[in-house]
Amino acid sequence: MTLLQALLHITDFRSPFLSNLAPAVTAAYAVQLAFGVPSVIRHSDLFYDLSGGFTFVLTLASSFLLPALRTSSLTGADVSLGASWNWRQLAMTGGVLVYAARLSSYLFSRILTKGHDSRFDKTKHQPRRFFIFWMVQAVWVLLCSMPVIAIDAVPVSALNAIPNVTPTDILGLGLFGLGFAVEVTADYQKSAWYGEKMNKVHDEQFITRGIWSRSRYPNYFGDITLWAGMATAAAGVLLREPVQAALGWSGVTGLVKGALIPFLAPAFVSWALLRVSGVPLSEKKYDKLYGDRKDYQEWRSNTPLLVPRLF
Repeated sequence: MTLLQALLHITDFRSPFLSNLAPAVTAAYAVQLAFGVPSVIRHSDLFYDLSGGFTFVLTLASSFLLPALRTSSLTGADVSLGASWNWRQLAMTGGVLVYAARLSSYLFSRILTKGHDSRFDKTKHQPRRFFIFWMVQAVWVLLCSMPVIAIDAVPVSALNAIPNVTPTDILGLGLFGLGFAVEVTADYQKSAWYGEKMNKVHDEQFITRGIWSRSRYPNYFGDITLWAGMATAAAGVLLREPVQAALGWSGVTGLVKGALIPFLAPAFVSWALLRVSGVPLSEKKYDKLYGDRKDYQEWRSNTPLLVPRLF
């Protein structure tokens, strides 16, 4: 028995969703341990964000490929692109992979430029606390991946039994595209602004131009929006009767699972960014640095926290 066959056998649960979730959990923690342990020993935060991207890739690769390989192993049929995946599985998995590759590479280039990540200036010298951050990143990847893990677990026959395009497909993927565009724009503008500052083009202490003049945290708005979109697209599929039956879900419990599992992603991201590590840390930092400046006070008072104003 090959290693792949052993993995397929060990994770062959009665529930297709659990069969898909177990390898994804294993992959997420394996990557974080592989990057995290050496980094904790060396007190280095260099590869933290890059490892998040690798974790997404391996997690979603297992989520996307293993169901088809499991079917092939059980039936002896050849795995082919057209027969093994529905377009939604391709679109959702591909969309999150593009998101993860873009974000992790951007954050990695930023830390190469700055030389450190201010989030970990103290924590990286406290091994136990620093190790926890690596494990939390595995949780972040898994919760954000829930809509895709669930969709990838659905047998293609069940996905082909529902309408090819539904309103939730359009709304959900549209929101994902909008959120992704806003986040990329915000990151690009801030990166360009920082580069100009380093080159003495301006002496501004904080960015208030472009999309940052319409929201104090447009990048967070984009992140929350894209995950809300992915959850909407996934829930619209998971609540369909053929899909519920294929996953072994039924009744009220099945409907709760179909709605709850996808929306773990935007719920967790919103909580983390608005209550824990994103806005609270930034607000505390900026208020301490610039709180006595009139221009900062005006920008803070007149600019929405999250949702960009249109006019």
